[in-house]
Amino acid sequence: MKTAALLFVLLPFGSLAQADSPRIDAVEAVKSGMGWRFSVTISHPDSGWDHYADGWEVVDADGNVLGYRELMHPHKNEQPFTRSLNMVIVPDGVREVYVRARCSAEGWSGDPTPVTLSPGG
Repeated sequence: MKTAALLFVLLPFGSLAQADSPRIDAVEAVKSGMGWRFSVTISHPDSGWDHYADGWEVVDADGNVLGYRELMHPHKNEQPFTRSLNMVIVPDGVREVYVRARCSAEGWSGDPTPVTLSPGG
């Protein structure tokens, strides 16, 4: 298994997303075999089962979903938190993807976070 370079993307605190939308704080993308492993760090004011960050996805420039990570429970006492998704297949030649998060009450957050993929290191 060949592992390539990883990338952390930190977002500025100013965002067009709503105050209660999840915020993506960092993304780590690592090439692993034929796929990619994405680790996404999210901040969100989870208040319980009625309002919590409930997922994130990786999409290409055309909005095609390449991978989706469902979050099964609130993370009220674990902020920010990081969850990973393995074996995301990114088409050959694609060097930038986007990650966006959603919450159970507000839906998808604002603008997706761009992530530059660097398979060669």
